[in-house]
Amino acid sequence: MQITRRLEFDAGHRIPNHNSQCKHLHGHRYAIEITLSGDIIATEGQSEQGMVMDFSDVKRIAKERVVDAWDHAFLVYRNDGVVLDFLNTLPNHKTVVLDVVPTAENLAKAAFELLVEAYRDTYGNHLKLERVRLFETPNNWADYSRA
Repeated sequence: MQITRRLEFDAGHRIPNHNSQCKHLHGHRYAIEITLSGDIIATEGQSEQGMVMDFSDVKRIAKERVVDAWDHAFLVYRNDGVVLDFLNTLPNHKTVVLDVVPTAENLAKAAFELLVEAYRDTYGNHLKLERVRLFETPNNWADYSRA
């Protein structure tokens, strides 16, 4: 069985070497979908009976590991020195420095790596993270899936 939880957040970024508009500082209303697989919990009387995982727990973990860190932050590539220098002049600015260019593809992979250990076989039902889908816009997204 698979379940999916969707969360949204706002963040800025730029693609430094892009040939078009994305080379400029800009932001998106991102959405992230977390897809888990596992057996339906059948333990009589357990709070999660009939579920793969409680959706509120899926949300809590995603918020703790990714959404709260990235929401209203500027996601910047470590080697984008001009932007990093600029952001460092802003007092208390929320900046997340990444080892990769913050494309939808790289953000989906980074989110997967931040989440994969958190969604583990907590209930004895073979729970595992299957996919992270990251929407950069309503019409554009990237999927990173378990290999």
